[in-house]
Formats: sequence, structure tokens, C-alpha cells
Amino acid sequence: MLLTTLAGLGFGLSLIVAIGAQNAYVLRQGLRREHVLAVVIVCAASDAVLILVGVAGFGALIRTVPWLLIVVRIVGAAFLLGYAALAARRAVLPRPLDTSVVGTAASLAQVLATTAALTWLNPHVYLDTVVFLGSVAAAHGDERWYFGLGAVLGSILWFTALGFGARLLRPVFSRPVSWRILDIGIAVIMTVIAVSLLFGIGS
Repeated sequence: MLLTTLAGLGFGLSLIVAIGAQNAYVLRQGLRREHVLAVVIVCAASDAVLILVGVAGFGALIRTVPWLLIVVRIVGAAFLLGYAALAARRAVLPRPLDTSVVGTAASLAQVLATTAALTWLNPHVYLDTVVFLGSVAAAHGDERWYFGLGAVLGSILWFTALGFGARLLRPVFSRPVSWRILDIGIAVIMTVIAVSLLFGIGS
């Protein structure tokens, strides 16, 4: 039981720690110290739902409706390109030091909506979490739920560390140029993921 849980923890972390749209957003919110707890909860809770769905065997169902992933790819790519444009705009437009560090505060509703969109409109999360992780969990037979529990714990640990640990980088981001570099990086990441989603249609 313990070994299976630890296996799920390690496997879950191996899937989630890669730099992506969701992680980039969590990092940015952590640096801004803006609704960090809410962002962490949404990301971790969403992952938990998707992991449990995968462990329950719904990955096989997703594979039978490929058109659904195509729709998610298109909508997700459009959203990511829009967010990339906003990040690029922030990187280009000059702004004083205080707003570079704090930025224009977004409402809790806006932050939650963006977090949810970056999570649920990303088809990779379904392929990795529901299909892939679900398939690996199934190999553990009756202990697959312990494997899923480990993966859920991995998500909680990762998003908590990323969101609240980002404040350790605040001295680096006390300069406007650091925020510009971050926003350029976010714009590039979002664009690359969006393009990969569009090129992946039909594959």
C-alpha cells in the first residue's frame, strides 16, 4: 500500500512539474501574491478530480470520442494565444517599478476563471492525467486507488510549493526587467503549447 502510494506520488510529480501554461500562471500569481491560495486550491482540486476519473477507468471512454479532444484542442489553443498576447503586451508596454512588482490587481473571479481555463481547456491534462496516469494506475489492480492517492498528494505538494514558494524569488523580480523577461517567457510558452495543440489535431 505504502509503496504503491509513493509510486503514484512520484509518477504524478513527473507529469506535473514540466513547465507549462498552468505552472507559469501559478508562478506569476505566486510572485504577485495575488489570490495564491485560491489558485493552488483550484489547480490541486482539478488535478484530484482528473486523477480519480482516470483511476476509475474513464480514460478508455475518452479514447472512444476523439472529436471531444479536437474541440478542446481548438478552444484551448485560442485561449492560450489570447493569454500569450496579453503577456506579450505586458512585456512591451513600459510601466513603473511599483506596478511591475504588484501589477494591476485582478479580481478573485478573474483569477479563478483564468486558472480554471488554463487547467480544463488543456487537452494534455486529459491525455496525461486521465488516460496515461489512469492506465498506469490500472496496472496496480486493487491498489490503483492508493496509486491515485499518491498522485493527488503530489499535485497538492507541487502547487503549494510553486504558489507559495514563488515569494522567495521576489528580490529577483523587484526590477521591471525581470517581469518583462517572465512575461516574454510566458508568452512563448503559451504560444508554443497553442501551436502544438493545433498541429496535433487529427494526429
